[in-house]
Amino acid sequence: MAALGTLVVYRTVFAALGCLMVGTLVYTCITDGSPFRAELLTPWMVTTLIDFYVNMAAISTWVVYKEGNWISSIFWVVLLICLGSATTCAYIVSKLFEITSSGLSQNPLDLLLLRQDNLPERKCSFVVIGRTIFSILGILMAALVTYTVITDGLPFRKDLLTPWMAATLIDFYINIFAISVWVVHRESTWISAVIWICLLICFGSITTCGYIVVQLLQVSYQDPVYHLLLNSHSKYGIAPLQKI
Repeated sequence: MAALGTLVVYRTVFAALGCLMVGTLVYTCITDGSPFRAELLTPWMVTTLIDFYVNMAAISTWVVYKEGNWISSIFWVVLLICLGSATTCAYIVSKLFEITSSGLSQNPLDLLLLRQDNLPERKCSFVVIGRTIFSILGILMAALVTYTVITDGLPFRKDLLTPWMAATLIDFYINIFAISVWVVHRESTWISAVIWICLLICFGSITTCGYIVVQLLQVSYQDPVYHLLLNSHSKYGIAPLQKI
């Protein structure tokens, strides 16, 4: 019953966040016009968008892993690029509704995070590639934030908070929330989870990349992909046939 209640809560929360994001986009389009205007691309808006899409790269990586075939993967990744966190929420909710009551002997988040087929898990290559890509993305993002602070000042200015910047920040932090759910699930203590979430809120995709790299450094080349996604209790207590 507890697992079923948790599943319902996740469905409700992500559905509500998705609706909030769609409503925000519609409202901002009506009140402030199209976002495709050159005057909106201030230095901090550009930095925020890049920050946003680095997080989207992390989420898209999970989606590609989760889907298992290229057609559906490309479909969802394109939607993520175009619609941002509204797609993130829609994807998560759709996968949560695929979890049936018969599968609730496991943690619903385990079932959400894992792929739903019996294809063999990749091992060595994903660790090396993941460490490299997310290290580079994290360093580039840190350099970009530093450059923007030096050339355009701090971002905590009222003139920067245009309607589309506000909408972008809401979009950004809904994705941060989704990533934070994984972080809480992955971490073994609440203290470490809270620390990482605070860093995610403050530093965005720099922390996302840093966290992923740290977790990849703890994964052996011989470990399957799902060892990166699950906490220590789940990953050593789960059998391959239980992942569907």
